[in-house]
Amino acid sequence: MKILLTGVSGFIGHHLAQALTAGGHRVTPVSRRNGQDMQTLLTPDAWLPHLEGVDAVINSVGIIAETRGQTFEKLHHRAPAALFRACEQAGIRRVVQISALGADAQAFTPYQLSKYAADEVLRRLPLEGVVLRPSLVYGQGGASMALFQRLARLPVIPLVGDGQYRVQPVHISDVVATVLQCLHTLPAQRTLDVVGVQPLTFVEWLQQLRRAAGKRPAPTLAIPFAVVMASAHVGRLVMPLLHPDNLRMLQRGNVADVTPLAAFLGRMPLSVEEGLCCI
Repeated sequence: MKILLTGVSGFIGHHLAQALTAGGHRVTPVSRRNGQDMQTLLTPDAWLPHLEGVDAVINSVGIIAETRGQTFEKLHHRAPAALFRACEQAGIRRVVQISALGADAQAFTPYQLSKYAADEVLRRLPLEGVVLRPSLVYGQGGASMALFQRLARLPVIPLVGDGQYRVQPVHISDVVATVLQCLHTLPAQRTLDVVGVQPLTFVEWLQQLRRAAGKRPAPTLAIPFAVVMASAHVGRLVMPLLHPDNLRMLQRGNVADVTPLAAFLGRMPLSVEEGLCCI
C-alpha cells in the first residue's frame, strides 16, 4: 500500500514509518523535516496534491505543548480535519487517527479538546476511519519516557502530590501493531483505547522504571500539587512536559478497559515488565 503518514519525525510516527517500510509499504511522509508544514495545510485543496495514488492515511501528528510556531488548534484540529475531508474527496476510505486517551466529552485541556475536535470530524465522515486513543506511550526515543527514567533514577523520587493517580503505559510496539492491523481490518469499535495490560499508580510506574535500570526501590517525596503548579509556569519554559495542563491531565489519571484492544489484536498487549525488557 501507499500510505500517507503525518508526524513522521515524531516518536510514534518514526516507529510507524520503520514498521510500514519493513512491511513493504510505501510511505509518503508529511512533516516539517520533509518540507511540509502542517500549519499551512488547513484546507482540503491544500492536501489533495499529497494524496495522489495514496491507499490509506495515518495521522500521527501531536505536540505536547504549544509554541509560537505550533498551535493545538492548527496541528491537532484544523489540519487533520482538512486532511480527512480531502480523503473523502479523493476516495481514500481507510484513515487512522492517532488521538489520545482523555480526548472525549470530558476533555478539559486545549491539548485534549483539539484532538477531540478532529476525532469528531473523522467520525462524522463516510470513511472507514478509526480513532485510536493511546495512553502513556513508552519506548525507545520517547521524550516522556526519558523524563520519567531520569526521575526514577534519582536517590529520592519527587512526586506531584501523592503519586497515586493512575496511568496505563502501553509499549510503542503495541501502538504500532494496532495501527498496522487497522490498515487491513476495522475494529469492532471505531474508537479504540490503546492501553497497557493494567493500570499502575504513578509511583508504581516510576519504581518499575527504576527496577528496569537495575536499582532498588527508592523513597519518594510528595510535593503539594499547588507548589508544583506554581513552579510549572516557569518550568514549562525549559521543559514543555511540565506545562500545568499536562500536570492536570496526569493528576486526573489515564486508564481504560484493555479488553477491546486485546480482542482486536488477538492477544494481550505487553506487560510493563515485558515492555521495559525491549528498551
